[in-house]
Amino acid sequence: MTVREIRSDELNELLELYTHLHELGVPENNKHLQDTWLSICDDSNHHIIVCEKNGKIISSCVCVIIPNLTRSVRPYAFIENVVTHSDYRGKGYASACLKFAENLARERNCYKMMLLTGSKSDSTLDFYRNAGYNCDDKTAFIQWL
Repeated sequence: MTVREIRSDELNELLELYTHLHELGVPENNKHLQDTWLSICDDSNHHIIVCEKNGKIISSCVCVIIPNLTRSVRPYAFIENVVTHSDYRGKGYASACLKFAENLARERNCYKMMLLTGSKSDSTLDFYRNAGYNCDDKTAFIQWL
């Protein structure tokens, strides 16, 4: 198992993995998709972390470092799109991705990491608790656009 940041030539593998998250399929490979991918790849604060096994990307998360003017001008990290291929769940691959993200956030002097989940599943919520996150400190509100 190898945990690392994604390479720019691995977009298709990532999109296939996202079908195990909540996507109904792989988006159309058009100019908007390519421009978005290039923007992500060029953003030094946007990190897509992948776990690879036997040459296949099997788990991933996104870690975005957000510059901040409070907390002694320390940034914070936001975690999104935590996913593991359904054939590989429960083996610690997503935990390894989150640990990589935590180390990255510490290196960048972040004062906190946050994530949201829409899951109500006890196993998912326990997974995040076991990874060091809590749901007691903050209340999340979402406005869908």
